[in-house]
This record gives sequence, C-alpha cells and structure tokens, in this order.
Amino acid sequence: MVKMKEEFAYISHLIPKVLQMLLNISLIFLAMILSFLLVKELIIFSRILIEKGSDDYQLFLANILIFFLYFEFITMIVKYFKEEYHFPIRYFIYIGITALVRIIIVDHEHPVNTLLYSLAILVLIIGYFIINLTPRERPNNNWLFKK
Repeated sequence: MVKMKEEFAYISHLIPKVLQMLLNISLIFLAMILSFLLVKELIIFSRILIEKGSDDYQLFLANILIFFLYFEFITMIVKYFKEEYHFPIRYFIYIGITALVRIIIVDHEHPVNTLLYSLAILVLIIGYFIINLTPRERPNNNWLFKK
C-alpha cells in the first residue's frame, strides 16, 4: 500500500512536469514561426514602401499593425518564460486593442461595426486600467488550506 502511494505521488509530480515541458517546447516552436513571419512582414513592408510608394496608406498601416501583432505575441512568449510560466493578461489586452485597431483601419465601411469595435477597445482600455489598479503580486493561496 505504501509503495503504491509512493508510485502515485511520483506519477502525480511527473505528469505536470511533462506537460509543462511539452507546453514550453510548443511555445518555443511557435515563437520561431512568429519570428519568421515577423521577418516576412518586414520584407512585405519594405516592398510596399519601395514599389508602391506612399500612395496606399491603409495597406501601409494594416501591415504595420500586423507587424506589431507578431511582435506582441513574441513579447508575450518571452514574458511567459521570464515570469516563471505565467502569461500576463496585459499582453492579451495589448493584442486585442491592436487587432481591433487594425480591423477598424482595414474594414471601416460599416459605421455600426466601427462603433462596436471602438466600444470593444474602450472596454479593453477600462479593463487595462482596472488591472493597473490592482497589485501585481499574487495573494497568498494558503488561506484556504491552513497548516
């Protein structure tokens, strides 16, 4: 019985470590793909500047925002590793705001949709403001299971 408990304890400690390693490897692979796409976006961005000149500002701005989306995702992965396997919610809010601004720039033909996107950006900014009001340190989780 004791041996079975020891084996169960070993397996219960091993499973999270294996899953964490799988997640870390996947995120590193994703970061490499995003880095490749970031460089590709720089090449496309330079082609727009050289070939088309500065006539199409919407295409220019849309590509800049796509570049920043890739950049923010890579930054979020870096922060994940620096902050001990934790995704800061602030970066998701940054990505959401950038994506919505890009949608407004690219697809601004329908005023109602533009208004709704703008309201969504406002909600994200209010959420960001609330997050900045709260302390960054996590509360102690031992309050439920006191020793």
